Amino acid sequence: MDNLTIALDAMSGDFGPRVIVPAALQALDLHRNLHLILVGSSAEISIFLPNKHPRLTVIKSSSVIPNDMKPSLAIRRSQGSSMRMALELVNSKEAQACVSAGNTGALMGLSKLLLHSISGIKRPALVATLPTIKDGNTVILDLGANIESDSEMLVQFAIMGSILANTVLNIVNPRVALLNIGKEDIKGLERIRVAANKLKTNHYFNFVGYLEGDELLSGKTDVLVCDGFTGNVTLKTVEGLIKIFLSSNQLMTKNKSIFARLTRYWMQKKMMNYFGHLDPNHYNGACLLGLQSIVIKSHGAASQSSFLAAIEHAILAIENNLPERIASSLSSILPKSEKN
Repeated sequence: MDNLTIALDAMSGDFGPRVIVPAALQALDLHRNLHLILVGSSAEISIFLPNKHPRLTVIKSSSVIPNDMKPSLAIRRSQGSSMRMALELVNSKEAQACVSAGNTGALMGLSKLLLHSISGIKRPALVATLPTIKDGNTVILDLGANIESDSEMLVQFAIMGSILANTVLNIVNPRVALLNIGKEDIKGLERIRVAANKLKTNHYFNFVGYLEGDELLSGKTDVLVCDGFTGNVTLKTVEGLIKIFLSSNQLMTKNKSIFARLTRYWMQKKMMNYFGHLDPNHYNGACLLGLQSIVIKSHGAASQSSFLAAIEHAILAIENNLPERIASSLSSILPKSEKN
């Protein structure tokens, strides 16, 4: 693609411009066809942007949506906020995607209000591609956009996840599984069992059944579907454990002997060799899939490298025309009764 333009909510996340501006400059160095629009406080952004960049534009906003504000209240008070203005740039076609590390509920609500869902999709889902211990990848959704999901939504998540796995990861006939508390047909909530029956009878899917939480990174499925509450808790638990494994400071910190230091170094090297590709910093950025436009949600605590990864996800989504591919595929997958 010749030109890419992405709007960044520069005031979002725990660190705001301190992380987002350096990540933006790094992204511009890596992609010569990229133009970025930073939306936020000009005074705060300028601290980390001493010189003008020919492919970077700053648009001033008047407010920031707090992370702890209820989504309904955040939407009512969103006028002039960095998040809403970044999304409005996508709505007006001045940008092809938006990246924000802000309030997830507010981002979901504003995205639906301004950008609208694809026809046939009940509610968008947060989706990420996670590496597995076998050096493969698994598309997992929903990761927190919808706390509760009925069977119809779970099937729609499976459709979107399958399209992403096929188009972005180049997986032919991707395996689809539902996250559940057991592998037997009788296990789990009714909505999960109903969704499983729908997936079994739809020939579009290569449905492989249920997957339990301890198999999340096993590589046994290409697409893993769950509700947002379960997905968010599961993902953050796994990420927390991986961070502990990769942190040398957590290993034998009280013992300062030469043997202890050598052992710590050896263990850290082994951990990096085995788990390094699972580092959450490398795959930060969940796509709000199911919208007519591209929105990427970054972790609130993202570092510079993490936010850069979120920008890279936005670029990948643009280059693969994800919303258009999902919209064009729905007509041949969904039963007529489930189309809008």
